[in-house]
Amino acid sequence: MLVYGFQSLLGWAQLALGIYAAVMLIDAAVRRDDAYRAADKQTKPMWLLFLALATLLLFVMPLMSFLPIIGVIAVIVYTVDVRPALRHATGGGGPRRGGSSSDGPYGPYNGGR
Repeated sequence: MLVYGFQSLLGWAQLALGIYAAVMLIDAAVRRDDAYRAADKQTKPMWLLFLALATLLLFVMPLMSFLPIIGVIAVIVYTVDVRPALRHATGGGGPRRGGSSSDGPYGPYNGGR
């Protein structure tokens, strides 16, 4: 009984990870190609290949296999490293809070006066 519950939980987790990998694949596909070069990351086709393979592996193979775990790692790397760098490179670094472009983290820059 406990084993079936664990397998069911793993099945739902694998489905959620597969859907998330597909969303990150779509996100990588809609980003501009030059943003990858500006962010000094791998090329867009390389990340599309990584994320497509990760998505495929998560939907085809069992989660506790070796290859889907590598796919999950690739999706995590894209999420926490590449995606924020791409957003920063394209000027979409987050919501603006007001102020000018010369504002630093502690307030406006006044030229050393």
